[in-house]
Amino acid sequence: MRRTHSLLLAAALLPAPALATNGYFAHGYGAINKGMAGAGTALSQDSIAAATNPAGMAFVGTRLDIGAELFSPERQYRVKGEGEPRPGAFFLRPGTVESDNDAFLIPHAGYNHQVSETQTLGVSVYANGGMNTEYPGRLGGTFGAGAAGVDLEQLFIAPTWTWRFAPEQAIGISPVLAYQRFSASGLGSFADFSTDPEALSDNGTDEAFGYGFQIGWQGRIAEDLRGGLSWRKVIRMEEFDKYQGLFAEHGDFDIPQMFNAGLAWSGIKDQWLLLDIQHIRYSEIDSVGNPLLPNLRRAPLGEDGGAGFGWDDITIFKLGWQWQQTPRQTWRAGISYGEQPIPDSEVLFNILSPGVQEWHVTAGFTRELSDGLALTGMAFYSPEETVRGENPLGPGQQIELSMHQMGAAVSLGWQF
Repeated sequence: MRRTHSLLLAAALLPAPALATNGYFAHGYGAINKGMAGAGTALSQDSIAAATNPAGMAFVGTRLDIGAELFSPERQYRVKGEGEPRPGAFFLRPGTVESDNDAFLIPHAGYNHQVSETQTLGVSVYANGGMNTEYPGRLGGTFGAGAAGVDLEQLFIAPTWTWRFAPEQAIGISPVLAYQRFSASGLGSFADFSTDPEALSDNGTDEAFGYGFQIGWQGRIAEDLRGGLSWRKVIRMEEFDKYQGLFAEHGDFDIPQMFNAGLAWSGIKDQWLLLDIQHIRYSEIDSVGNPLLPNLRRAPLGEDGGAGFGWDDITIFKLGWQWQQTPRQTWRAGISYGEQPIPDSEVLFNILSPGVQEWHVTAGFTRELSDGLALTGMAFYSPEETVRGENPLGPGQQIELSMHQMGAAVSLGWQF
């Protein structure tokens, strides 16, 4: 147990670099789940399960999982047109600019203990984020204030209790402890729009802690069919005081609520087919969901009604497949689609956070190395997506946001 606790603590203390897949939520959690495009609300197989559905921990037994993902997003923006100078206009320099720093290591870990025939206690440690950009400062930088970009890192620790209240039926609850840190640079040109210009940009890294909870159900519906449901409430976070002149509600950056529903069918011998639907309510978080205009004209950045990134709510459909080829070898694949959250009217601010991805294609495997010890791997690719729109502060100028991604993860699982 001491070794288990040490491994989980080490994973929790590692930084959790931001990734931008379904907005700024990961497309899945843990190498098994990610290998099926994030599908798994109705079928849980490791101790990272609480990130998707806390009730799934009831069906994984006593086990330890630890792993990491190498994530590579390539982001750029393109500006076309000089625009016609006019009072109050804000134009960008035409051209194509790529973001630096396109490789991140993202850890995950979990432990679950079968307390009795009907109850388990466990903990899942996982990460997600999404707003990481580093645009060079040459020729004045993106917004005329030097090198520009933002960095958001988030870490979640979810202690989980489950109760199997009937055969093959369980509920679970996870109090979710969250930590996030944020920095922004190169935004000084927006000082006249801010309620607190000193807390707008280039203030180093700020930190915030918060809490929430997630609940879920998972169980058998018919002989070959399982179902699952989960809901995570808004995670209330401390304010980013160093950036209270940027984010609406004086530095508030809560984490939006999320819904998951899924089915898992095993009607083909040695195979599972999974279907998940996930819904993320970005629009409820003012600092994320408030539009740039007309808010920027009605209230300064940082005020309760201040401008945000204008993100819409999104719904993601995930299809996963698993084949138990032999007792020691399992194969997986998956595909997911969700409309990206950025309207074409919000391209200016979202140069900082181009979370435009829609499709994810994944593949994975698990190989049992010895009794109780298994190696899992996965890889994914998200093809390039582009959002185009007019610069809302520079009429006649067009902005394009583009990104594509790839990544791979490995994890080790010990069943006790």
